[in-house]
Amino acid sequence: MPHRFALYYAPDVNDPLWDRATIWLGRDAASGARVEGTVAGIDPDRLLNLTQSAARYGFHATIKPPMALAEGRSEAQLRASLEEFCAGAALVDLGKLRIANLDGFLALVPQEDNPTLQDFAARVVTHFEPFRAPLDAARRAARVAAGLTERQLELLDAYGYPYVLEQFRFHMTLTDRLHPEDRDDMPEAARIWFEPVLTRPVILDRLVLYCEPDFGKPFRRVAEFGLGAPA
Repeated sequence: MPHRFALYYAPDVNDPLWDRATIWLGRDAASGARVEGTVAGIDPDRLLNLTQSAARYGFHATIKPPMALAEGRSEAQLRASLEEFCAGAALVDLGKLRIANLDGFLALVPQEDNPTLQDFAARVVTHFEPFRAPLDAARRAARVAAGLTERQLELLDAYGYPYVLEQFRFHMTLTDRLHPEDRDDMPEAARIWFEPVLTRPVILDRLVLYCEPDFGKPFRRVAEFGLGAPA
């Protein structure tokens, strides 16, 4: 069984945003293939070095963070639950996305606050909580060592991740944390590269199941679950 599963949003694999993001990251999480391309004048080896972790997880926005399955739960059960949940969930209009610097790494985020999105993400986290195995001690210690508020520590212990519910912020990661020497030209390169596909609103129309086949291996995009009719 795969090491961990995650419930993400990602655009359709034929969407221009997916194409741009896979070239930027140098990896297509759907096919598992390396992707080569010239990106906004950035040296390919440099960009590859700055996106190693982001590329391993694949282009996505986290909704339910990676989790090992609880004892007695199976991938088939998770897929069936996703099918049922998504059939009854409304599409979420994210509006247009923009490039943002989030604590030193670049990501795509909505231009406006979105209570409907926050509510949807919270419902996904709580609904699929029975599928999550308890967080192991090593992962918990690593999270705590990174520095958490009291509320984030409560969420970590309740849901295995500190940035859920009111702490959630939708973002589609584009880089690892940048060094000071990369913080001047990389945001501009990202803007140039992604600007052509950020001119239209994005609709969260699906949850995508990603899996980590073994500890530390790249995540793969393995199944799609379309949301129901618009609200």
